[in-house]
Amino acid sequence: MTTSPFRQVDVFGAGPLAGNPVAVVHDAGAWSEEQMAAFARWTNLSETTFLLPPTAAGADYRVRIWTPGGELPFAGHPTLGTAHAWLEAGGRPAREDAVVQECGVGLVEVDRSGGRLAFAGPPLMRSGPVAAADLDRIVRALRLAHSDVVDAAWVDNGPGWVGVRLADAGAVLSLEPDFSAFGGTPIGVIGPYAAGVEDADVEVRAFVPGIGVPEDPVTGSLNAGFGQWLAGTVLPARYVASQGTVLGRRGRVHVRRTDDGAVWVGGATRTTVVGEVTP
Repeated sequence: MTTSPFRQVDVFGAGPLAGNPVAVVHDAGAWSEEQMAAFARWTNLSETTFLLPPTAAGADYRVRIWTPGGELPFAGHPTLGTAHAWLEAGGRPAREDAVVQECGVGLVEVDRSGGRLAFAGPPLMRSGPVAAADLDRIVRALRLAHSDVVDAAWVDNGPGWVGVRLADAGAVLSLEPDFSAFGGTPIGVIGPYAAGVEDADVEVRAFVPGIGVPEDPVTGSLNAGFGQWLAGTVLPARYVASQGTVLGRRGRVHVRRTDDGAVWVGGATRTTVVGEVTP
């Protein structure tokens, strides 16, 4: 049996054990898809990643990203956690200032020039207004009235996100969704804090029951989608999102839109477990 090095990395936490953990399996070339899926179910984390040699020109490594319910083409906190684990294990990127990850959506750049890792949000695969029938279902799933929704839009960069704006962070925190009504669509919700009330500008929640994760603690892909939708218009070009509050976490996601329109999503990364795993 092949034994692979393993790390578990806490991502986006504002302190120890405050963010979203990702399991990272190094040197996973001998793992079958069945073994990857089984291990992702066994960890029961939002995502488990498997590091492989790159196949695309310009990539430093390739990663496959699995949830308990299946494989994703892209996810945010696994991107940062995997880059952290790869670098910590001795990975040497071709560029000094960045790591280039190959995944299902193509190449994703991870900036390492500042005090925290940050990835460039990939282009949205689906954007724009939400149809009335979809909004009806979303409102039912969130147990809201239509009048509670300030706006809604598709913000899908791979996982399938639809984004919902509420009036304030309190409305986001008070949600008690009906998970049986989701119909497989991941729903993200965002609402602003009053100035000076919290060390963040908005509260975010992410609901993904269709892949076995009723509520994700802290979500990079969703925050990237929100940044592409709202940063520099409804929200400042640079802001901090709080996420995981209801789950007892203290996630802090740093979002910034640059002058060229790119949206960067960053946060803290800390290794919490190091060991070996045998599939």
